[in-house]
Amino acid sequence: MKIGIDKMAFATTDQYIDLTELAAKRGVDPNKYTIGIGQDRQAVVPPTQDIVTLGARAAQKLLTPDLARRLSTLIVATESGIDNSKASAIYIKHLLGLDDYVRTVELKEACYSGTAAIQFARGLVALNPQETVLVIAADIARYGLNTPGEVTQGAGAVAMLVSANPRVLAIEPTSVSYSRDVMDFWRPLYATEALVDGKYSTNVYIDFFKNTLTRYQQRTGRELADFAGIAFHLPFTKMGKKALEAVLQDRTDAVANRLRDQLAASQVYCRQVGNLYTGSLYLGLMSLLQNGAVAAGDRLGLFSYGSGAEGEFYSGIIQPGFATALSDIPHDLAGRHQVSVAKYEQLFNSQLGMRAEDVQFDTQADQAPFVLAGQKNHQRIYQRR
Repeated sequence: MKIGIDKMAFATTDQYIDLTELAAKRGVDPNKYTIGIGQDRQAVVPPTQDIVTLGARAAQKLLTPDLARRLSTLIVATESGIDNSKASAIYIKHLLGLDDYVRTVELKEACYSGTAAIQFARGLVALNPQETVLVIAADIARYGLNTPGEVTQGAGAVAMLVSANPRVLAIEPTSVSYSRDVMDFWRPLYATEALVDGKYSTNVYIDFFKNTLTRYQQRTGRELADFAGIAFHLPFTKMGKKALEAVLQDRTDAVANRLRDQLAASQVYCRQVGNLYTGSLYLGLMSLLQNGAVAAGDRLGLFSYGSGAEGEFYSGIIQPGFATALSDIPHDLAGRHQVSVAKYEQLFNSQLGMRAEDVQFDTQADQAPFVLAGQKNHQRIYQRR
């Protein structure tokens, strides 16, 4: 029985900043951002949006009344949780109007937990093939204004349906996970911005990719030539390139060049949105499927990484219906509007964050189907339009 990703959809905010303008404001050569880091635009988050509203918006694009009735479980993977106890999945379930008999849970392990959610979902479907599991990877990446990590911020959500007989990607049985206690990136409970050792984190990421890929190859006997492409976790696009080149090195043969071209295809959307943490790998996968030279029957490799640290390499076979089971990301990105750096800074500082007092946001300017209206008596107030 084939089990895997049946449908995928992406949602982000309707605002962005141009990173060449940010570079000018920060007194930095724009090439450091657009070439050195590999980012062009970055999603800007108004205070009326958070992981719940973004996750619900992505999921709404997938669901039909029939699919909603077949859902058994909703898993939200995030490192931007809004409550230390209550799962964000419960809020999203309510906004989507799902049945109360749907299981809801939230997973955390930095940027890796979206992959853990998919693997858990596969197990649930294997036990009950008639069920469908909704997996949402939603995050808002924050490092602070005028910090080294500012250029690798971003926001968005990827929603995926995991089922038997999938239309997008049939996940193969063999996967390799690898974890170590590493302090390359973390966010204490009292902090709204992450702490990161960027160079160290990049080195750990590359090591984890090489370790998991090598073990995968040992267990399956497969070579790089067996992959039409490899999708990487992309906190910024240059990260995936560094990992791939660490394996390819000086190779210029047809296989190496194909993998490089497919990597570039997988980076298209990330360059326009920024870091999605748990959703970055899966936005890259959607970008590869929509912009790469791929076809039904091709094998793709997927490398997931979460600081702290955990990595996983696994693979899947593209299914015949993949092109019709993905949301229209180019249309969504074309509908955004650019804001000034000053406006971005004002919105960045207006986030609800860890404030305890009552807050009421002006939602008039936010045309999204789900909004965060504020906070009252320590409870976030959400509205469905």
